[in-house]
Amino acid sequence: MALPIILADQRLAERRGIKAVIFGKSGIGKTSLLWTLPPDTTLFYDLEAGDLAIEGWSGDTIRPRTWEECRDFAVFIGGANPAITEGRPYSPGHFNQACAKFGDPRGLDKYATIFVDSITVAGRLCFQWAKEQPEAFSEKTGKPDVRGAYGLHGREMIGWITHLQHTRAKNVFFVGILDEKLDDFNRKVFAPQIDGAKTGLELPGIVDEVLTMAEMADAKKKLHRVFVCHTMNQWSYPAKDRSGRLDVVEEAHLGRLIAKIGEPGRSPLDRLTFSRPAPTAPTQSPSPDQENTP
Repeated sequence: MALPIILADQRLAERRGIKAVIFGKSGIGKTSLLWTLPPDTTLFYDLEAGDLAIEGWSGDTIRPRTWEECRDFAVFIGGANPAITEGRPYSPGHFNQACAKFGDPRGLDKYATIFVDSITVAGRLCFQWAKEQPEAFSEKTGKPDVRGAYGLHGREMIGWITHLQHTRAKNVFFVGILDEKLDDFNRKVFAPQIDGAKTGLELPGIVDEVLTMAEMADAKKKLHRVFVCHTMNQWSYPAKDRSGRLDVVEEAHLGRLIAKIGEPGRSPLDRLTFSRPAPTAPTQSPSPDQENTP
């Protein structure tokens, strides 16, 4: 069998979706971001059951209630992973079962964007499921094993996110709550509100964009909702821009964000170029010994 090399022209002609996670404090308006997406091409993956903020939004919705349904919808949306053994989640067999349950997957072709609200609730559903699995109980005593439950939970969450991330032709936006805490040195730190540490640590490396939705004041001290997009930002918010096209702060509008990421950007070589800062004059006068040194 010949190696299936994808030629440059083919790769450049492929439709590539954006995979992003949006973190923000509770009540900042994350669900309301649906109003900034076209309803006829957006599928709302509603896990929160808190759609009051988008009452009147005319897009389609799915409402998983269990972790098994979350996995079923993920494989239905993303298709089968041929590398996974039959009988396991996201395998060809699992995809066929999802198709028998939900219908023809070609019905999803009209959707350009999947909006998942929220990854925080997905983590809770996953952990509730994980606590009931055999791996969450000690083989010797039969008592609950919290470490086993968290280990299974981490693998399941990463598998679910990764499968949706590999849905190349669609944009996928995960929404999650951002917690603000103080560390041992009384410094402000931010962390995603997700059960278990594994998902929060590995998630930024899976998606293309990590955005923090925050409130910032303009020159007239009027507050606006914005996205913080760069890893190096003065507020220490979690953020990442793999596209290289976004500014440190962008308008909290997903439609315009998608359009900007699709525009021609700076050359990757330009983004990697280091500009050495110009030397500055010393701030202190030289000592008498230094003045007399030849």
